[in-house]
Amino acid sequence: MAQKGKILAINLVIGCNLSLLFSHTALAHRSVLPHEEFSMTNRTPLEARAPWVEIATTPDDWKKADPQLLETMLGQLHLIRAFEEIVLELAGEGLVHGPAHSSIGQEGGAVGSIVSLGTHDAINGSHRGHHQFLAKVINHVSQGKLDVTNLVTPELQDVLQRTLAEILGLAQGYCSGRGGSMHLQYFEAGALGTNAIVGGGVPLAAGNAWAQSKSLTNNITVSYFGDGAVNIGSVLETMNLAAAWKLPLAFFIENNLYAVSTHVSEVTAEPRLSGRALGFGIPSWKVDGMDPLAVHLAMKEAESHMRTGKGPVVIEADVYRYFHQNGPFPGSAFGYRTKEEEAQWRERDPLLRVANEMIALGLIDQASVDSVRVQALAANRLAASALLEPNPDAPGKRRIRPELWPDVSFVNVGVRGDASELNGARTLEPLKDSGAKVNIKFVDAVAGVIDAAMERDERIVVLGEDIHRLNGGTNGATKGLAKKYPNRILGTPISENAFAGLGGGLALDGRFRPIVEFMYPDFMWVAADQVFNQIGKARHMFGGQNSVPLVLRTKVAIGSGYGSQHLMDPAGIFVTSPGWRIVAASTPAEYIGLMNAALALQDPVLVLEHVDLYQDMGDIPEGDFDYQIPFGKANIRREGKDLTVLTYLSMVKHSLTAVEQSGMDAEVIDLRWLDRASIDWETIEASIKKTNSVLIVEQGALGTSYGGWLSDEIHRRYFDYLDQPVQRVSGGEASPSISKVLERAAFAGLEEIIAGLARVKTGLGGNR
Repeated sequence: MAQKGKILAINLVIGCNLSLLFSHTALAHRSVLPHEEFSMTNRTPLEARAPWVEIATTPDDWKKADPQLLETMLGQLHLIRAFEEIVLELAGEGLVHGPAHSSIGQEGGAVGSIVSLGTHDAINGSHRGHHQFLAKVINHVSQGKLDVTNLVTPELQDVLQRTLAEILGLAQGYCSGRGGSMHLQYFEAGALGTNAIVGGGVPLAAGNAWAQSKSLTNNITVSYFGDGAVNIGSVLETMNLAAAWKLPLAFFIENNLYAVSTHVSEVTAEPRLSGRALGFGIPSWKVDGMDPLAVHLAMKEAESHMRTGKGPVVIEADVYRYFHQNGPFPGSAFGYRTKEEEAQWRERDPLLRVANEMIALGLIDQASVDSVRVQALAANRLAASALLEPNPDAPGKRRIRPELWPDVSFVNVGVRGDASELNGARTLEPLKDSGAKVNIKFVDAVAGVIDAAMERDERIVVLGEDIHRLNGGTNGATKGLAKKYPNRILGTPISENAFAGLGGGLALDGRFRPIVEFMYPDFMWVAADQVFNQIGKARHMFGGQNSVPLVLRTKVAIGSGYGSQHLMDPAGIFVTSPGWRIVAASTPAEYIGLMNAALALQDPVLVLEHVDLYQDMGDIPEGDFDYQIPFGKANIRREGKDLTVLTYLSMVKHSLTAVEQSGMDAEVIDLRWLDRASIDWETIEASIKKTNSVLIVEQGALGTSYGGWLSDEIHRRYFDYLDQPVQRVSGGEASPSISKVLERAAFAGLEEIIAGLARVKTGLGGNR
């Protein structure tokens, strides 16, 4: 009773104090009696919408397990373990160029989760992904069944050799040696590619999962990543998007406790990482990854959920890497783990667990287990011997067979495609076409050409923020499309990393052709990993064979008052980033042709638009939204002999006006195709040889200038034909700011072009 009285007294004091506080604020509008009491706040416990369970096997689970399943798991575990041991051996000899991220100790999670997957189920993985890749490819070539008495078939031997060749950087590797240890891909087996960027592959997996779902299959996608990636924005963004769209995607967390040397408990208050799923309404399983059967059982439950259209799952498998982040030494050698901890985990080795359980069930004996180990080692040593030879310059040492290295001429092959897919396309120069015309707004040309493309090609999908609302997004560029194509106009969360990467995954999958919209180009920095590390590099990184047919639309909004974080011109960034093509239209008719060409290309294409052009009127061929602008061809908008003006987007019309006002006989070239592989050097060269002077005109900031790159190229290519250095018109160093006066001072316009023309004239002695 004394305790209750004390509590009551405290509550009365609190109530009085609250009353006093209230009387000095809101009581100007409401009278409160001195004796009025305040009740305590009601508290209602909430429950997560999704289940969260931990799974562990029982003796009955092992008794009920299919003996063939256990045999297959045992064989895969030993093959992967022996493979990794060979990799570490070669790394110790200095034969692995770059890192050797061993998965030894973590095999149980990969094998247990992949053994039930079919070829058309897909996976992608982490930088520590040899085991993930091998488990999927072995499953593919063996059709999910291994015979431990005759473990290695010729097909499986080829898998081991090609995988090892890839890690060594050799031509016979799955990615022609370009992928190495961290970028392993074999599409035919459903191995989409491991990824060196922590969490970088997760959005791409979402794209594959979307394709699986919309292709009316019950196939699933599994994305593997570690405990370090759980705190990465792209992973969490993708969890949200996958849950919202009910994608058949498994987020598989290999929790090995250490992100390099940092323990999971140091970086999160909830080290049970599967708990992340609850915030997104995703069901999750936690399981002992050292028990492959437990992982398998968890995955089977998760598969049932995904294959019946219920959406994504999270599986957290507790595993342990026996060695350091990279190389053949344990973590204890670097001081962040104890030998005791390592020994305890080694006692739980997944290879021992499966073997011991099978022995206890009478399915195998120790001699047969030893034989599996011998077969696995022999196969991997045979794979290595096929790639190595004695080093004549170092007795007792080995070297890679010189004839197996890729030819150095292969270095740039596959940065992008050769554009041969455009051969035979119907092309048109609409500004020179004499056919019937109709006058429309630029922004209506954007919506019109996308509409026509979606009508003739059901593979095209459009992703972006608000594109399904507001009568066509923030500018009307997708006007009318959501109603006409409700399942192909995808309004996304505000999560550029997730939906850009999802678009990249769709492009790599090949069943769909994504158009991704960034509301403003500055938002590319939010999604920079997906845009540049993933989408831009994918074709080349994985051997030059992968098409990446993605269109990224964005608008240059310089002059609209949106400030420093919305108004950049991204052309200079993309032109110096490998893999991307860039197109920029200055008229509605040319936009139609350039967008159609972009959609036909098998490369990622940045399509630039400018808000200053959206309301401009222009003639287009009447009833024709299907033609292409000739690939890699600039347009001479004004012929002249005094000076070559190179420009694009809204600066074309400003340049034409400035030239007329200046009185100079300048040749104005609308570049249209901006990237280094598509730009029209033939037209530029012919013009420079005629005028001997160049002025590059762009609107955006100096630091991210497209003209800086272009000027450098022109000086190196055509120095002997220039009478003076290339002159440039661009904005200032500062990004445009909110103040109307300061914003105008930051970017280039008509006055700056006129001043630039004057500088060129001065450089020519004022005679032109």
